[in-house]
Amino acid sequence: MPRRLPPEPLDPDEVRALLDACADTPTGVRNRALIAVLWRAGLRITEALSLHPKDLDATHGAVRVLRGKGGRSRTVGMDGAAFDLVAAWLSVRATWEVGPRSPLLCLADGSPIRSSYVRVLIPRLGRAAGIAKRVHAHGLRHTHAAELRTEGVDIGIISRQLGHRSIATTATYLDHIAPVAVTEAMRGRVW
Repeated sequence: MPRRLPPEPLDPDEVRALLDACADTPTGVRNRALIAVLWRAGLRITEALSLHPKDLDATHGAVRVLRGKGGRSRTVGMDGAAFDLVAAWLSVRATWEVGPRSPLLCLADGSPIRSSYVRVLIPRLGRAAGIAKRVHAHGLRHTHAAELRTEGVDIGIISRQLGHRSIATTATYLDHIAPVAVTEAMRGRVW
């Protein structure tokens, strides 16, 4: 069994550097939208790549995930700045000859992006951005969860956002990613 490396959530400046590492090309605009969806909605790669434009509701800040883990669907929230990056991509996408059944994040011919592309893209952008941490697509999900935890968002909301079946799963996930309770207890000690 391969050794699992510990999660290394990125800080906001590192994610911004990752976004800035995307080229100013149509593909770069798409890749920025992809990073925004992975980071600000906390989606898994396959969930993000399965989205269609109809699944996004910028007015209500909602993203509908129809093909989540285990075949479950859910609706998650995403902030306005992330929707702005997706809107920029949709403007570029509209200039391509992409059919209505094509995924939100697609190639120029409308075909889906493979998850293997994303697994190579994100580390490459991380290196280009000069990020010292291990940068990978699922790490953006870790970053999202850690940020929610730090912001004091209720664990039940985080659980629903991440699509976990139980709060216990989320508690274990968060303790592994952002052990806030442990660090806060130790930081508060005096001598």
